[in-house]
Amino acid sequence: MAVPLAQHLRTYTDEIRLVSRTPQRVNPSDTLFPANLLDAAQVDAAVAGSSIVYLTVGLPYRTKLWQEHWPVVMQNVIQACRKHQARLVFLDNIYALGYVQGTMTEETPVNPISKKGEIRARIAQQLLDETKAGNVEAVIARAPDFYGPNVKTSVIDITVIQNLKKGKKAQWLVNSEVKHSFIFTPDAGHAMALLGNNAEAYGQIWHLPTAAPALTGAEFITACAQQLGVSSKFTTLPKWMIQMAGLFVPDLKESIEMLYQYEHTYLFDSSKFEKHFGFQPTTYSEGIRLATHV
Repeated sequence: MAVPLAQHLRTYTDEIRLVSRTPQRVNPSDTLFPANLLDAAQVDAAVAGSSIVYLTVGLPYRTKLWQEHWPVVMQNVIQACRKHQARLVFLDNIYALGYVQGTMTEETPVNPISKKGEIRARIAQQLLDETKAGNVEAVIARAPDFYGPNVKTSVIDITVIQNLKKGKKAQWLVNSEVKHSFIFTPDAGHAMALLGNNAEAYGQIWHLPTAAPALTGAEFITACAQQLGVSSKFTTLPKWMIQMAGLFVPDLKESIEMLYQYEHTYLFDSSKFEKHFGFQPTTYSEGIRLATHV
C-alpha cells in the first residue's frame, strides 16, 4: 500500500520521506531513509521533522515474529510521534474482528479467533489507548484483502491473475461461491492520503473505500479471465489440501488459521468513509481491468 499512498501524497506535499530497511523511491522528489523499525532510535530519527506519519509496514507472515515484533514497532512509532508531535495514520487489516456474520463496519466488535488476529487486536488497542490518553493524534484505517496493478504480494495476483496469464487454471481458496470483498490498492492509497490530511478524521477508525456489492470467487475469476481473453476454468483448493501442503510450505501453514475468511461470506462496509469524503470506490470491473492489464 505504500506505493499508491506515496503517489497520492503528492497532492499535498513534495516532501515525502520513505522509511524501511531498503526504501525505494516512488516519486522523483522522495527522500529515502533506511531504518529498522525495531530500533527506537532509528524510528525517532526517521520521524523527526514529520507532521504526518503513515505506518503501512508489513512484517513477514510468521505468528512468532508478529508476537515479538509488532508491539515493539507500534510502541516505537507512537513514542516518536508523541515526541515530535506528528500525527499517525495506521493501516490495519480486519483480522481482529474474527469471523463476522454479516457486514463488517467500524462498529463491529473486536473478536479475534486466530493468533494473528489477537496480535492485531493488541496493537490496535495499544494505539487507541495512547490516543484516548491524549498522547498522540491517530487514525486507524482498516482495509480488507487487496488487489490492484503491480501488487505482487496479493493472493489474487498470485493465484488468479498470474496463473491465468501463464495459461494455467486460476486457483481459489476453500469456497468460491461466497462473496468476498477486495479493496483496489490505488483507492486505499488515495483514502489514506485524505485521512492523514483531514484534521476531523483523527481519533476514529475508518474503513477504507471498497466496492460493493462484493463478488464471489467464481465471479472474480470469470471477470479476470474475460479481461485476459482466456478460459475461466479454475480449481478450488479445499482446506484439507492446504493443510497437507502446509506441512511442507511455511507460508501455507501460516495461512491455515485465516482460512475462515474464505470459508464464509466476507463483506466489508466503507459507507462511513464514502459519505464523509464523497468518495466513489473503483468498481470491480474497472479495477480488474487495470489489475490485469499491466
